[in-house]
Amino acid sequence: MIQHLVVVKPRHPEGSAEESEFLKGCGLLATIPGVQNFELLRQVHPDTEYRLAFSMQFADQAAYDAYKVHPDHLAFVENVWKPAVEAGMDLDLVRLAPRGSYDQ
Repeated sequence: MIQHLVVVKPRHPEGSAEESEFLKGCGLLATIPGVQNFELLRQVHPDTEYRLAFSMQFADQAAYDAYKVHPDHLAFVENVWKPAVEAGMDLDLVRLAPRGSYDQ
């Protein structure tokens, strides 16, 4: 399982129509085949400019690779991401150990 987390420093103010359109565009990513457990998130820590995030999971590397080149994802990058995002960071994570197996 791959956890794909994207944190975003948006160009537009919180609560603006532009932010709303950006979030709506992000939500469309959930419809791309292979995307699981999609979530939109808002930062609550006051000391960061990365105010928004979205998270999704992929069953395996092949599903993630297919997502990256899917036409809807490429259109999102060009038409939604680039106009709305000042800075962003992708984190692609895999679990280190099964849940509950960490030393206490």
